[in-house]
Amino acid sequence: MTKEDFYQLIESRKSIRKYKTEIPPKATIERILAAAMHAPSGKNRQNWRFFIVTGDKRQEYLRYSQKSWLGIKDVLKQRLKPSLYDFTERFFYTLGEAPIIIFCYSHNTDDERYLTSIGSVYMAVENINLAALVEGLGSCTMGAPLEIKAEVDQFLGVTTLPEYKAKQLELLCAVTIGYPDHNPPKAARIIEDRVTWL
Repeated sequence: MTKEDFYQLIESRKSIRKYKTEIPPKATIERILAAAMHAPSGKNRQNWRFFIVTGDKRQEYLRYSQKSWLGIKDVLKQRLKPSLYDFTERFFYTLGEAPIIIFCYSHNTDDERYLTSIGSVYMAVENINLAALVEGLGSCTMGAPLEIKAEVDQFLGVTTLPEYKAKQLELLCAVTIGYPDHNPPKAARIIEDRVTWL
């Protein structure tokens, strides 16, 4: 890969909210997860935990997705144009037909600072987004599951895990993945007042 290829990859990443129903091969998803686990992490703890939801379980999650929409819809109504708001609402009710959802957790412990632990996981999440793009897939990182975090934890069964009972396992986001069925424009990047040289 050339430098130009790398920067083009970064710039071409966008959030996809409409997918084909075709299911990506399991080996492809495993490569994407392997890429995620090559991210840097604080004290090399590699504290990410991923829970993959497909098939009937994915269908079952839709009612949770719809409920999570209730927590953010008012804010989005103020920020989005009506047509984009309606499109986003439909996404939450169907998840754009994405066949795969990856729920991303941080395993937080006292031997590492909290923000470093969650930051490590978010770096892995960005690797997921970029690896999906390389594989010809689309992705969308969602914070909405945090609106109903306790219910999602229970839905995924993580509440039975020892690290959860020790209050060390924390949901950070979910990522939908599948073959894109639209090519949305990418929002312009804001450059002004974002970088300060000292």
